Formats: sequence, C-alpha cells, structure tokens
Amino acid sequence: MTDHVFKSDFLRTMQARGYIHQVTHPAELDAAAASGVVTGYIGFDATAPSLHVGHLIQIMLLRRLQQAGHKPIVLMGGGTTKVGDPSFKDTQRPLLTDERIAENIAGIRGVFEKFLTFGDGPTDAIMLDNDEWLSKLGYLEFLREYGTHFTVNRMLSFDSVKLRLEREQPLTFLEFNYMLMQATDFLELNRRAKCVLQMGGSDQWGNIVNGVELIRRVDQKPAFGLTTPLLSTASGQKMGKTVGGAVWLNADQLSPYDYWQYWRNTEDGDVGRFMRLFTDLSDDEIAGWESLEGAEINEAKKALADAATTMLHGAEAALKARSTSEEAFERGHATTDLPTQEFVWAGTPEEQERNGGPFQKRQAEALLKASELSPSIGQARKKIQNEGVWINDSLIKDPGQFFDLNDVDSGVGAFKVKLGKRGQIVLVKPI
Repeated sequence: MTDHVFKSDFLRTMQARGYIHQVTHPAELDAAAASGVVTGYIGFDATAPSLHVGHLIQIMLLRRLQQAGHKPIVLMGGGTTKVGDPSFKDTQRPLLTDERIAENIAGIRGVFEKFLTFGDGPTDAIMLDNDEWLSKLGYLEFLREYGTHFTVNRMLSFDSVKLRLEREQPLTFLEFNYMLMQATDFLELNRRAKCVLQMGGSDQWGNIVNGVELIRRVDQKPAFGLTTPLLSTASGQKMGKTVGGAVWLNADQLSPYDYWQYWRNTEDGDVGRFMRLFTDLSDDEIAGWESLEGAEINEAKKALADAATTMLHGAEAALKARSTSEEAFERGHATTDLPTQEFVWAGTPEEQERNGGPFQKRQAEALLKASELSPSIGQARKKIQNEGVWINDSLIKDPGQFFDLNDVDSGVGAFKVKLGKRGQIVLVKPI
C-alpha cells in the first residue's frame, strides 16, 4: 500500500506513520473518509484482565481514526472469547467461564479511556460487547442465516487455518466457527451503528475479509477492511515480550516504572518507527530525534518512553519513572521507587528443616530468582554465567556467590538486582 496516494487525512496519516499493511478497497475507503465520518471498529477478546503492548497498535488505530474526525467502536469479545480465535495458534485456547470473562472485561475497560474520548457525539467512541447478540443466536438460526454465505473451501484457504493443519495440530469445530462469528459481528455493527470499517493485525486479514464480503453480499452495502503489519523489533524479536514476561497495560499488572523502562530499552533502529506508531509526537519532532547519533540516541529513547508512558499512565507517572531510572542507571543510586520483591531470608519452614536451621547466607542465583527477573534457579544460573547480572552494582560471575544481610544496600534496605546493562532493576528486600 506504500505507493497509493490517499486524499483523506485519515489514510494519509496512517500511511505516513507506518500503520497500513493491507486495505480491501483503498479508493472507496479513501473517498468515504474524505467526504464524511467513517465509523470503524476493532475487536478485543477478553482472555486476560489486562491488554498488553501487543494490543497497543490496535488501540492506536482507533485513536488515529478519532483524531482524523471519525468514530471508533471498541468491541469487547464477551461472546467470541467463549470460542477462542485459532488464528496462527498451534493449540486451542483454554475456555473461560462467563464470570472470568466478565472480570477480564472490567479490567480492560479503563485502558481505552486513556486513549479515546467516549460519549454520545458523532465522533465519540463507544464500547460494545458482542455477547449481546452472539449469545442470542440459536444454532440452527445461525447456520441457516449465515452459514450459507461461507464455503469450507475458502475457509481452508486462509493462512491462519492452513498453518494449523500443516502442522498437524487439531483445529476444533468450535474454533472453526470463530471466523463466522467475527464476520457476523461486522454485519451486526454495520446494521446497528453504520460501521463500515474493521481494522486489525495482519493475522486477522482472513477474518476481516469474511466480514467485508458478508456485508456486501447480504445487505449490498459498502464495507472495508484494513490491517497493520506484523510488528517485530529491529532484531526480529516479537513486539512486547521481555525477560519479565508480557508488558501489560494495566498499572496493577505492570508498574508505570517498568512500562517506561520497556520503551527506554527500545533498540536503536526502532526508535523513530515506534515514535510514529505509539506516540503523538509530530513528524518534525520525530525527525529531530532520529537525527541523533551515538550515545545521544539514549535521549531519543527517553523521549519515546516519556511520551508512551504519559499517554497511558499520565505525565506525573512518566516523570517519576524517568527520575527513578536516571537515579538507578546513571547515578547508581537505588531508590525505593524501584520495583520491590520481598524475600523470606531465613527460608520456609521446610527449607529450614532441610538446612538444619535458618539461612544465614543466600546465593546470587537465589536472589535473581527472588527478583522474579528469572522464573527458576536453573535459568538464573544461566543468566549469571552469561555475565548479564549485577547485584548492588557488581557484575556477578559465580551463581553460587554468597551474600549475607551485611551486604544489603543500607540506603534502601534491599539488594539491588539488575538484569542486563540497560535492563530491569528490582530491589530484593529480605524479611
């Protein structure tokens, strides 16, 4: 889509900032966006109590849509979560109870209010739940009304299905219905809210095309689809994964400090691209940051972290995270604002029984595992052997190196455990 010349502000911005991978009817969508308000939606299944950074580009799509004078719909997948999207997954997703799905939706709602303006106005965002209509569909009614518009031949041709079958992984009939349900969502939103655009990641292309074709075939109305490219870092890593796990958007799942630190650790080659995708910084500002070289690129990374964290957690949280990081990494001062894990220094009763009494000393590998920067003693040992772990600003080379309570950083009453030169720092507080 890079060579298409768009007239609408929406698609011009989307193209310039790197959001567009595929569009079903580019000229028609461009004309619609240039001549009036376009209503578009993205669906989010409620598989966890928080969305993560992998979802952020989709949230930004809705933000860009609204910024260009159009109307976004956030569709919560209360109904489709009961089925599970099989797209590019090797195994079936665990099925959640209605109660867990409702809890997850409640946890997710607040994030969208940080990025979108909700209300009753013509371009105000609205949030809907597809369980409202999917749960009311009788099975025979569903098959008779919608099943006739889909052929198994075409459904099998989509990469998301083909890859599962080629790997000889089971694809349940329940999951096979997911793409019909998503297409039904688009048709329902078109009828209820005059929604003409569905957006999503490139892995959703097949599902989106099904909905576009269903609307055009059943109601003979215009409908469009748009997908974003598959996001990976400059080194080829999947976007949003860190040594500590998923980068959650809810503050109770991941602290604003850790969120800021995630963006601060962006690879050099990704800074400008991520500024375009994940912040509202202007093209001129981004060009200025991209012109920096050498060690100065770190200032651009801080600007990216400031902007991204401010958007999600607010300016005060971003400023506090930056200050904490600079104190810890640049001036070597641990502060109590760093993430903290409490560690039972004497050991559990079972450990004490095996050890013949309370622990007086702890090994470096135990401190790294206690920080939760490593999920196991075995992995902690490997990370120390690879020379990537610092305790109290000293590089640790021996996983069995002992520490006692006299080694605690007296300023914060904890051990400062750092993974990677620019990585995460966690205070391990003995109790």
